[in-house]
Amino acid sequence: MIDAILAGDIRGAARLMRDLDDRRPEALAALKQLYPHTGRAYLVGVTGNPGAGKSTVVDALIAHYRAAGERVGVVCVDPTSPFSGGAILGDRIRMQRHALDPGVFIRSLATRGHLGGLSRSTFDVAHVLDAMGYARILVETVGVGQDEVDVMKAAHTTVVVTVPGLGDDIQAIKAGLLEVADVLAVNKADREGADRTERDLLHMLDLRASGERKAVEIVRTIATKGTAEGSGIAELARAVEAHRARAWTGEGAAARAHARAVAHLGELVRTLLGERANRAIAARGGLTQLAQELVERHTDPWTLAEEMVSAL
Repeated sequence: MIDAILAGDIRGAARLMRDLDDRRPEALAALKQLYPHTGRAYLVGVTGNPGAGKSTVVDALIAHYRAAGERVGVVCVDPTSPFSGGAILGDRIRMQRHALDPGVFIRSLATRGHLGGLSRSTFDVAHVLDAMGYARILVETVGVGQDEVDVMKAAHTTVVVTVPGLGDDIQAIKAGLLEVADVLAVNKADREGADRTERDLLHMLDLRASGERKAVEIVRTIATKGTAEGSGIAELARAVEAHRARAWTGEGAAARAHARAVAHLGELVRTLLGERANRAIAARGGLTQLAQELVERHTDPWTLAEEMVSAL
């Protein structure tokens, strides 16, 4: 299976991604063998508020990169279905025109309760795509608020998509999400208020201290036009490449690579500890039984939590 995936086998990769999302031990063993073959792909994270047009922007970027002859891997993080626990495939539907393109691989992941805008398997799936030879990987987060910024830890370049009409200049200044941006895209720029939105974002950037964060480029896009003239997608791609020159091979490249490794390792440790905690809780009869002990005042929540942790 490893050789097949390295050779670009779609079916084998899809099965491995499914098993990784289900946390199967044999899938993790396969991922360990694939890891030495990773490190060649460039990850672009696309995040922003719900309704900003992230999926449409990603769809247009796919078309732009494919026109340039690049193979593109896409990881879409969707909300979790309350019934099946799987991903609600709204994002993938918007990219349906690329479904039959052999140069595009799109994988949807459910958040499964994971906070931060990503899924617990985002890193893992990106590694599989990297090993398969996809030089460009786009990671689209679920619609996020002001502080779910995990995408900046996973991606080399983070594109934050915003739209006119989300709030006044104070709202733009306090939005923590915008502070992680390497590139800012004002999407739906044909709407009224695009000038003010760009001005507010420039004002926010002026308040930053110094350094790379002040060099964030703002690009206007109308992603519904695709790659047509006036869509701004080509300009957005150029802004990403300009940041890539700094983040991939520039002065801060080593520090950013180290930060991504720290984030990945920390996420793995938290996931493993969470799985152990769930097993420890199940061994004590589950949360329902433990909660009953609290209701009857047989113990207190702090002691009970300490006992669970000490059993790990």
